[in-house]
Amino acid sequence: MKNLVLFLLVIFSFGCTESKKMIGDETPFQRKMNAEFKDASKSPLKAKDLKIFDGLDFFPYDSTFVVTATLKRTPNSEWFQMKTSTDRLSTERVLGVLTFQLKGKSYQLNVYQGEELMQTEGFEDYLFLPFLDNTNGTSTYGGGRYIDLKIPEGHTIDIDFNSAYNPMCAYNEKYSCPIVPRANYVDLEIEAGVKAYKNH
Repeated sequence: MKNLVLFLLVIFSFGCTESKKMIGDETPFQRKMNAEFKDASKSPLKAKDLKIFDGLDFFPYDSTFVVTATLKRTPNSEWFQMKTSTDRLSTERVLGVLTFQLKGKSYQLNVYQGEELMQTEGFEDYLFLPFLDNTNGTSTYGGGRYIDLKIPEGHTIDIDFNSAYNPMCAYNEKYSCPIVPRANYVDLEIEAGVKAYKNH
């Protein structure tokens, strides 16, 4: 999980674009991602893509995709080997199950804790929320997207799907990215967050 750790130390979330956005229309999240992607020392983009990069492509911010979920912790869950886009396996466990309402329906997603990340300074409370939805393969990356969360003190946690981002391997195949478990499929078009990368 070293590649993932290094990337997360640089940027918590990121995306892609076909057209330049007006600065005034960007959220802080979008501005941060654009800045990171334009920085050659931090960007996951290939050199040839970085040369023509002028911004990331996001869905318009939509507050209806910000939800408060109930967290049912699973303290006895076992560690398992999550498959990735390479031969590497990522040691993870389900920290709990998130239940939330979205567009009038109830959904559940597993939220994961990585063994290596929880031992990394600054990431002790980091949670990984990978998910699939009905936009994958059309307007969003076919392999699903990720959201970064933190372990809450209580039993609720806010999920902002506007902060959903693509795995690093959506931009450069040299990275090793966890494959989203099928259990984390949301039967809905989540038109929020980062769109598919068109230059790859």
